[in-house]
Amino acid sequence: QVQLVESGGGLVQAGGSLRLSCEASGRTTGQYIVGWSRQAPGKEREFIAAISWSGSRTDYTDSVKGRFTISRDNAKNTVYLQMNSLKPDDTALYYCAANPTIVPHLTTRYFTYWGQGTQVTVSS
Repeated sequence: QVQLVESGGGLVQAGGSLRLSCEASGRTTGQYIVGWSRQAPGKEREFIAAISWSGSRTDYTDSVKGRFTISRDNAKNTVYLQMNSLKPDDTALYYCAANPTIVPHLTTRYFTYWGQGTQVTVSS
């Protein structure tokens, strides 16, 4: 089993930037697709982005394309979400998630392991 810990959330003004980090520990010797989702108050959890184990493929939901970038450093067991041009609608609890894979270039929007989340608040 893999444990995921998010960091980097906070309060930022509209138009600003934040970088979230997701560090994995535990059974990290396998290959994992890693993604980010978010949940705003009163709304369902929403997929945001995912990255393949190799890092060669990424997937984004339409609302963050061109503003958010997912990346990973497998040597550090860490995945990042760079968020630029933030909007008040981006305010949510952001979760990191992972799914084991045997295909290095595969992404998914469905995950097995989840972190506890980090809060992002964007003020207008």
